[in-house]
Amino acid sequence: MRPRRLKNEINVVPYIDVMLVLLVIFMVTAPMMTTANIDLPTVGKAAQQAEKPLEVIIRADRTLALRDLARSGNERDLNRRDLAQAVLEAQARNPEQPVLISADRNVKYEAVLEIMDDLQRQQVRRVALNVQVSGK
Repeated sequence: MRPRRLKNEINVVPYIDVMLVLLVIFMVTAPMMTTANIDLPTVGKAAQQAEKPLEVIIRADRTLALRDLARSGNERDLNRRDLAQAVLEAQARNPEQPVLISADRNVKYEAVLEIMDDLQRQQVRRVALNVQVSGK
């Protein structure tokens, strides 16, 4: 009598059976699922144009300037103590005007955070950072 040889084959029939059962289950349950309606905004309902910001400029030597882009756009040199008061006065005229902090690329981020912290302690609203992406 000859000895039996082992087969090294994978039996895929049980896997096919499982996949067919799953396919039938999904085909039966898919029509029963509820769909959601999403109301997308239209072009006619766009928000009003954004207000031109107050720009706080931090130069490389850590001196400060304030530029009101909604008015003249001229830079006004300030010290750190007077900055928050000047911003609050400008926001008193126009409460929706945002404040944009722009810093020279050589300024440490710590200086930017100090200015942002000073403005937030004085309850200045709508403070943001100006980010410029280089084209490299």
